[in-house]
Parts: sequence; structure tokens; C-alpha cells
Amino acid sequence: MRVVRALAALWLAAFCATAVAQTQVLPDFTRLVADQGNAVVNISTTQAPRRSTGALPQVPGLEDEEIQEFFRRFIPRQPGPGQGPGPGRPESRSLGSGFIIASDGYILTNAHVVDGADEINVKFTDKREFKAKVIGTDRRTDIALIKIEGSNLPSVKFGDPTRLKVGEWVVAIGSPFGFESTVTAGIVSAKGRSLPQENFVPFIQTDVAINPGNSGGPLFNMQGEVIGINSQIYSRTGGFMGLSFAIPIDVALDVQKQLREKGRVARGRIGVVIQEVTRDLATSFGLDRPRGALVNSVEKGSPADKAGIEATDIILGFDGKAVESSSDLPRIVGSTRPGSQSTVDVWRKGARRSVTLTVGELQEDRIAAADAPRGAKPEPEAPANRLGIVVAELSAEQRKGLGIRGGLVVNDVRPDAKAELRRGDVLLTMVHKGQHTELRSVEQFNRLLAALDKNAVITLQVRRGESTAFVTVSGLNGKG
Repeated sequence: MRVVRALAALWLAAFCATAVAQTQVLPDFTRLVADQGNAVVNISTTQAPRRSTGALPQVPGLEDEEIQEFFRRFIPRQPGPGQGPGPGRPESRSLGSGFIIASDGYILTNAHVVDGADEINVKFTDKREFKAKVIGTDRRTDIALIKIEGSNLPSVKFGDPTRLKVGEWVVAIGSPFGFESTVTAGIVSAKGRSLPQENFVPFIQTDVAINPGNSGGPLFNMQGEVIGINSQIYSRTGGFMGLSFAIPIDVALDVQKQLREKGRVARGRIGVVIQEVTRDLATSFGLDRPRGALVNSVEKGSPADKAGIEATDIILGFDGKAVESSSDLPRIVGSTRPGSQSTVDVWRKGARRSVTLTVGELQEDRIAAADAPRGAKPEPEAPANRLGIVVAELSAEQRKGLGIRGGLVVNDVRPDAKAELRRGDVLLTMVHKGQHTELRSVEQFNRLLAALDKNAVITLQVRRGESTAFVTVSGLNGKG
């Protein structure tokens, strides 16, 4: 009986110790909020009435009505009480949040929070209010730097987002729906997220409850350091759904430094159009695994062109930084100062090599066109090749107009076609097992196809309008 009682006592002690240990690992945010909460501010603006359709921004390729709400900004464009759109009556909006980064009154927030504002009002937790002026904004990263007149103001301290770990606890402080100094917490869900039309920010994804009004507020780690700026949410309703995205603070600090010094942000560019390297593309180009950024085309006279970078090159590294995904390249190049010398590692025709270039400055976004070249007449009665398409050779005049030496125009695409091609596409190059062949004649192209196994994987470089892309084909019609 004594043995049983002893065992029971030991079991109870172990159970209690485990329960205490589990209780101890639960986070306590009280000290963090007490120490850092005073540096977080509410931002509202006064704006002259403007005509608005209330429509959401359209995201190319996302036509579904619910998906149109994808990544809606936090701010409901609603007039405040008594501030309706009457003649000459200003519209007041409680827009979002911000945080003080320097004791003399510099504040970071989102660019969309202060966009179009005629007057900016900053409110502290102790009810003090200040008028702010915009030092500069950068829409590509959605960062704004504003300034109030003050001294000895509470300011945040910064952490290193590169040391942030998935699963780590994080805390947001902001003003959702105008409820000032609201604290929410969660974990880091992922790092380095790429979002549609956001090429220059490797977002931190969290499950912290974020809602309209949290925009521009800080995201803290458990040491009370700011590691991000809450910027976007995934939502089909406009409210929190467990997917929130923050701009890493190192990106924001680099932007604010340039805004403070120059009033604008200078970004590097090299003049290439790129696409993701899929598994099939990697196989076609003889690459060990899917990685890098495949160069579709090179702008004539650009830094990449002068350095000898070619279409069909796969960029694997830039300035010693690995390019694992095509989305990595715009971030790396964009953060490189224009005029600097950079080394680019490329995969070309089955071998790795390096080239050096002088980085240019990004002036405007390039938009790929999808128009078919003119002069191509369908010939449905002609025999299709093993891809299920009918091709023809371009005339000298067509080649001159397109600025190419060879190429075959697609005149017809049959129902059993193995490639995602359109009439009017121009085929420039075929890649198979790392071997690149320029296409110059129908006979040559059909001979190349005839020599392939029916399970072969090939890649075609396709000119469509003013842009080029790589199309992968897995499997061919007929024998081989």
C-alpha cells in the first residue's frame, strides 16, 4: 500500500510540474505593451471631397468576384459622422496607425494611409494631437515617412527580421476600426511571401488579428523590437481571416533613409523580363532543380544587354545572393544602388558562368503586351506537326519588322495540340536537355521534333506581341 501511495504521489508531482512548465511557456505581453505602446500613434486625415466609384483595384488574372477582394487595403473609404460629401465640406477619415522612429518626431506608416491627404493628424495615447507633414512616400513598398514637431518623444527600437523564425510569437498594436491602442498577438506563419504586384517586398505572413485601421502599425517580436509594418490582409469580407502581411522593417528603414535624404527612392534595374523556372523548364535547360529566374527577353541598350546577358539565360545569383525564385530577382536588383558594379551568375547552355554589369535606375514599370504580330494568315489545311500546330516561315519583311533573324509563325493550333500556343505566336528557339537551337525553317523544326521520344520534355521560346515567354511541352503526338 505504501508503494502504491508513493507511486501516486510521484505521478501527481510530475503532472503538476508538467502543467506548471506548460503554463510558463505561454507568452506575457504586458511588459512589451507598457514599454512600447506609447510610441504607437493613430493617424487620421482631412481631405477635400473627391468623386469615388468605391470599386476595388483590379488584379490582373484574378477575375473571380470574391478573389477581387484579395489583398484589399485596410482602410474603408468612409466619410466620418457629420462629414458627408456636401459642397465645400471636408471629408474626415480615421485611416490607420503609425509609430515613432526618432524622438524628434519622425513617424513611419503606410503610403496608402496618407495618400491624397490634405491634412494629417497624429494622436498619441495620452490624447495629445499634432499636425504632420509628409517627408516622402514610396508606393512600390507602401512606405510613408511623416514628421511632427516635437522633442523627447517615445520611439520604438528595431529588431532583425532575418532572425525571425516561423512559429515565433509576434504582437501588433494599432487602431482597428478607430479603437486606439488595440493589442493583438499571434505567430509568424511564413517569411518571404510574394504577393501580386508587390515585387519589392518579401512579406512576413502572420495570423495576428489585423483589421481596417491597423495599417501602418508596428509588428513587434517578444523582445519589444519592431520587425515589421502591418500592411495588407487576405480577406473576402474586408475583415480578419487569419492571413496578415507585414513589410520587414529592414526594407522600411532603407526606404525611409532615402526618403529623408532625397525625398525619393532610387532602385536598381538591369533591363530583363523574367519568368519562374518550373520543374519541366529546369529539365529542358539541364538544370539540377527548379530555381533562378529565366530571362524571356533583354531590353536593347540596357545594363543586361551591355553585359551580354541573353534570353534563355537563367539567373541563379546576383551580387553573391542566391536567386531561388524569379520573385527574388526584382527585390535584390531593386535594393542595389544604381551605378554600382554587380556580378550576375547565369546558367547558359548547360554551364554556369558569371558576367559583370553596371546597375541602371528603375524609371517605370514594364508591361508585357499580348498582341499577336501582324501578317500571319491561318492555313488550316496545312499538315500539323507533332506538337499539333501548323507553322510557317516568316518573310524577310516580317523578320525585319520584328527585329529577329529567324523564327516560325504559328498559323494554326489544332484541338490535340500539346503546347499552349496561339495563332500569331512566333517560335524563336527550342530547348531540349540544355541544348538551344534557333528555329529557322519548318523543315528544320519538324526534323528536330521527329527525332524526339514521345515522352520528351522541350521548351519553346515564344514571341507574342512585344514580349517573349518560355512554353514547356511534355509529350508529343505520334511516334518518336
